[in-house]
Amino acid sequence: AAFVEIGLTRAAFLHASDISIPQGQTGDLQEKKVPAITSLLREGQEVLVQVIKDPMGTKGARLTTQLSVSSRYLVYMPEIHGVGVSLKIEDENERDRLKECLESQLDFDNGGYILRTAAEGVQEGELLADLQLLHRLWEKVKDRKMTVKAGETLHEDLPLPLRSLRDLFSPDVEKIRIDSKETFYKAIKFAEEFMPECASRLEHYKGATPLFDLFNVEDEIQKALERKVLLKSGGYLIFDQTEAMTTVDVNTGGFVGHKNLEETIFKTNLEAAQAIARQLRVRNLGGIIILDFIDMKEIEHRAQVIRTLEKAMLGDKARHNICEVSELGLVEMTRKRTRESLGHVLCEPCPACDGKGYTKSIETLCYEIFREVLREAKQYENSRLMVLASQDVIDRLNEDDSTYVAELEQFIGKPISFKAEHQYGPEQFNVVLM
Repeated sequence: AAFVEIGLTRAAFLHASDISIPQGQTGDLQEKKVPAITSLLREGQEVLVQVIKDPMGTKGARLTTQLSVSSRYLVYMPEIHGVGVSLKIEDENERDRLKECLESQLDFDNGGYILRTAAEGVQEGELLADLQLLHRLWEKVKDRKMTVKAGETLHEDLPLPLRSLRDLFSPDVEKIRIDSKETFYKAIKFAEEFMPECASRLEHYKGATPLFDLFNVEDEIQKALERKVLLKSGGYLIFDQTEAMTTVDVNTGGFVGHKNLEETIFKTNLEAAQAIARQLRVRNLGGIIILDFIDMKEIEHRAQVIRTLEKAMLGDKARHNICEVSELGLVEMTRKRTRESLGHVLCEPCPACDGKGYTKSIETLCYEIFREVLREAKQYENSRLMVLASQDVIDRLNEDDSTYVAELEQFIGKPISFKAEHQYGPEQFNVVLM
């Protein structure tokens, strides 16, 4: 792989398998192996790349040179030939119809296409309009390529409001309310040109109550940031996100079934499966996900919980894979991750615990201070010592631990004074020589 400077804080990552192979290149390519990166790129070379995965955590963005541009119904790939159809369109007759509609309009020397899920049921005229739009867009990209410098943005996707219209609108959507007048007119213009069926459902919201308050959006965001998710039955879920994976623990909580324990567990797990599918989408959790359902003795109950989870995940646009219940009673699954989770986007590590999720107890800190006092007293010649710490720690040293302090003073032969520092965090302290 190569690291590529694209103007961000961290260098981006370009794997050899994501690099378009130059025409006429032979050798190891004949064996369908990924060639060495040194045979494809050299240090200092300028290369046209597209971001396929946002920077996450300590990792830079992931790149590809296999470029593509998207519209409502199509993805255009200039360097690939042929027509593909989204796997989420399962009807074989519809897949064949869409391919025939598109292939009748194509010059296969001019790139390849993927028919998106939204293309299901659309007519040939709409596909042709999308096709022409993508060609105009690609021509603009090629023209701009001649003038931009390395590190500058050559092309970017639509702004968020219009991208949401393009990707999330479906016939099931009753109404789309927009409170910004400027954004509303942009959305109307975009919809009338590319999505006529959507234009009539756009509404400029002029109410006095903010939209987020009207639909309790902030409450839902707050719930999505909580570690604990309550279930209607009285059970609850616990979400823990780490660098390597996300774990979800299912608990019965206060739910007591009407029949027996096994029935209680089964009902809780069924509700949890549906709630987990929704929370994965809302929180945008990806990568490896381990689900710890409550242990079920009956094999049929296990199978039904898995089926419920699979059905609930059908509406998820992110690619995912669900495994069977393991010998330990865990369900392993993966969900494609292309950007940071909601928690990482909206939050930052706690300044008190630095993201650990806990701080040391006051008792533990007091014993650390005692040990530090001993070290300082032995290493340096001084008449007395002063301990600087937060108010809670100083209060304990002066009250509950005053006997230990007196014994320590007698042992080191020096007096110890204390001073509360209101700027200090819960775990911060200093021992100062006086």
